[in-house]
Amino acid sequence: SPSINGYVKSKGSNLRIISGSASGGVKLVVNPEKIKTLDDLKGKKIATPQKGNTQDVAFLNWISEKGWTVDPESGKGDVSVVRTDNKVTPDAFKQGSVDGAWVPEPTASKLVSDGGSVLLDETALWPEKKFVITNIIVSQKFLKEHPDVVEAVLKGTVKTNEWINANPDQAKASANARLAAEGGKPLDAKVIDPAWQSILVTDDPLAATLKAQADHAVKAELIQQPDLAGIYDLTLLNKVLKAAGKPEVSDAGLGAK
Repeated sequence: SPSINGYVKSKGSNLRIISGSASGGVKLVVNPEKIKTLDDLKGKKIATPQKGNTQDVAFLNWISEKGWTVDPESGKGDVSVVRTDNKVTPDAFKQGSVDGAWVPEPTASKLVSDGGSVLLDETALWPEKKFVITNIIVSQKFLKEHPDVVEAVLKGTVKTNEWINANPDQAKASANARLAAEGGKPLDAKVIDPAWQSILVTDDPLAATLKAQADHAVKAELIQQPDLAGIYDLTLLNKVLKAAGKPEVSDAGLGAK
C-alpha cells in the first residue's frame, strides 16, 4: 500500500518497484475466550496498524466479503477496526481494549505468546498462498542516473535471499542479532521462531497481488481507482536473475514502457 500511495500521489513520477522482498507473515490473532470462529468477529474490536495500510486494506476487504460493513474512515461498523501502532497492540490486547488484531509478524506471534490464537493466516486467502508484503523501491531519478548501482544492489539482494532460504536458522539468528543491536534486545524464541516460518523471502514482487491489493483499497473506498501503469521496472532484476540461472519474474503488465 505505501508503494501504491507514493506512486499515485506523485502521478507516477517518484518511484519504481524494482524487486520483491517478502510474502506472507500476516495473521488474524484473537482472544480465544471471546472469539472462537470467524463469525464471532462481528461486534468485536480488532486492531490494524493504521488506516489504509496493507493489513488494514486486507481486513476491510475481508469484512466486505463477509457481507459486513465498516466505515473506512472511522473504522466503526459491524466490526470495530481500531487503528493501533504495532508497538502498542500487544499491550492493548493484554489489557482487553482490543479483542484481536490483523497484523504482520512479529507482532502476530507476540500476541500468540501473550495468549492469543491464530484464527486466520492471510496466505489462505491468496492464490498459491503468496502475496506481496514488502517491495524494493528506488526513485526514478536515481534509477535513471545510476543503473549500475541499482543493479549491484539487486545482485546483493538476490544472492542474500538465496542464502536466507538455504540457511534459515543462520539467517534467523543473524536477523535477531540485528534486532538486538537496533532495539536493545532480541526477540524471544517463542516469537521469532513462528514468525520466521510464516514469511517467504522472495525476489518475485508478486505483481498481480499488488494490483489486487489496489483493487481491494478501491473497494474499501480508501482510494480512487489508481493508474499503476509503470509502477514496476524489473529490467535489472530479470537481468540479474537470468545471469544467476534463475527464472525471470513478471510485472503483471504494470511495467515501465
